[in-house]
Order: sequence, then structure tokens, then C-alpha cells
Amino acid sequence: MRIAIRLVQTLILLLLAALLVGAWYLLPGEQLRPPMLTGVSEDSSLRAGGLRRGYVLYVPPNLAPNPALLVVLHASRSNGQLMRRDSGFGFDALADRDGFLVLYPDGFEGHWNDCRKVASYSARARNIDDVAFLTRLVRRIQRERQVDPQRVFFAGYSNGGQMALRMAAESELPLAGIALVAASLPSAANDACSESQRAVAALLMNGTRDPINPYGGGRVKLFGFGDRGEVLSSEASAGELARRNGISAPAQREPLTRPGPVWSERWQWQGEGMPPVELVSVHGGGHLLSQPGYRPPRLFGMADPELDGPAEIWRFFKQLPVAQTSTVP
Repeated sequence: MRIAIRLVQTLILLLLAALLVGAWYLLPGEQLRPPMLTGVSEDSSLRAGGLRRGYVLYVPPNLAPNPALLVVLHASRSNGQLMRRDSGFGFDALADRDGFLVLYPDGFEGHWNDCRKVASYSARARNIDDVAFLTRLVRRIQRERQVDPQRVFFAGYSNGGQMALRMAAESELPLAGIALVAASLPSAANDACSESQRAVAALLMNGTRDPINPYGGGRVKLFGFGDRGEVLSSEASAGELARRNGISAPAQREPLTRPGPVWSERWQWQGEGMPPVELVSVHGGGHLLSQPGYRPPRLFGMADPELDGPAEIWRFFKQLPVAQTSTVP
């Protein structure tokens, strides 16, 4: 009898421990640093493809003449306002400093219709024309704010990064550069888009322990569910983008942050007169954008405590020469 009671007590303790660990693992994200912003966020909407689509535009107090425009695309099951939080409001703070505009559009029912064939969410099932929506939205902001047409950049997180790839391949906009976070090129069998005929500067920022978008390539799944098909490895994705840009030289590698449990390394592909490609490998990092202002839910993995992802993305864009986009050689 005593053995049975002890066994029951042990099982109860194990269950409680499992519940505590699970609760800790599934805790929601936490704002670590309240944003100290001086600009204004404007909520608005645009009708495109018979749908009313929302967006947030962040306008800094000292907007530069003919400013640059950075379009930031959210992940699955999110929206533009949540993307501001997921980036720790880092892009907005950079806009305050450098005088550019930041645009956060909303996907359709929380998703973007990117190039991946294997997807079941409504934006893909209904074949929502997100390229047309985003192109029309950017042109509206260009007209209203006198944006420099040669300094339009797209950055995207996860599903948003995949959508940035589609914009580079299919949009009529002369994109100056794209940045992908926790996203890789779809495999040939999983790619519904034609290969881009334009060379576009590109930055990838991927974690080596990403539980959703595998750093080494393979199938993208949302913790075992919601198959999104196969992607190339992060290194192969960057190498392929460099090849498309006409760069044949091997990548140069250097540490970006100090070695530790999670640290980052920069890979650079460069060629004379060619749009550059970079890969930031976050060793030990998960499916998130490392930054100091917001801690994502722990189930997405770990962040590099020394990496400011938004600042690194803007550094890459800011150093690009004007008219960096060209026809593939």
C-alpha cells in the first residue's frame, strides 16, 4: 500500500513539474525595454483586390527630404502592429535617428501569399495577390511622402521573409534590397515563383537551432504541424542569391558577436559592381529576430544577447549605393 501511495505521489510531483516546465516554455513574450520613440505611428488602410487591407506607417519627427522607405513584413498569425513589438520597436528607433519611414502592412488573415507551393493558410488557398497589394501600397506612400524610389527596402520575418523574396522576384518596384529573418529559399520543387531576373542585395539572418525553419534545410513545420514544404539550407540560400547576382567569389566570414551559448557570425559575398549578399548565422539561435527590446516566447528558441537585428539589417541597407538593383548578368 505504501509503495502505491509513494508511486502516486511521485507521479503527481512529476506531473506538476511537467506543468511548470510547460508553463515556463509557453510563457508569452515580454517587453524588456519600453520604446522611447519621438515619432508618430499612423494606422490606415488601402483597398486592393476587393479587400480592405490595413497598415501602420511610422513617421519620425525629423523626416529626411526624399526619405528611404523600409517595409517590414510580419510572420504567420501576426500583423503589422505586432511586428513592431516583435522587433522591439527597433526599426522605429532607427527611423527616429536617421529620418526614414517604416511601413508595417497587414497580411491577409495573418499570412502572406509567398512563393511556397506547400501551404494551407487562406492567403495561399485563395491566391491573394499580395504582390499587387504591397506594390500599390508602396506607390501610395511614395506619392504622399516623396519617397526616394531608389531607396525602397523590404525586410521580413519568417512568412514575411518569404514574401520579401516574392516581392524581389515579381514586383515592378525597383527594390534596393531585401532582408530575411528566419526564412530560406524554397527548394525548386516547392517554389511557385519564377526566378528573379533582377539582381537584388540580400541579407539573411537565421538561427542554427531554429525549430521551424531548419538552418540546414529541409521541411518547414510549425512545431510538427502546418507543413510549408522544403527549403534550402541557410548557407545554400545565401550562396544561390549570390550566384543570381553574378557573384562567383567565395564568402568571407567573420565573427559578429562574442562567442557564447548564442553568438553570431557574418558571411559576405561580394563582387565588383554586384549587389552584395550577407548571411548572419546565429549559432544556437532560434526562430526569432534577436534584439534587446522584446523577449519572444521561449518555445521559439534563444536569441543572441549581443545582436541587435534591426540595427544590423538597417546597417546593410544603409551602406548600399543608390541604384543597387540591376538586371541579372
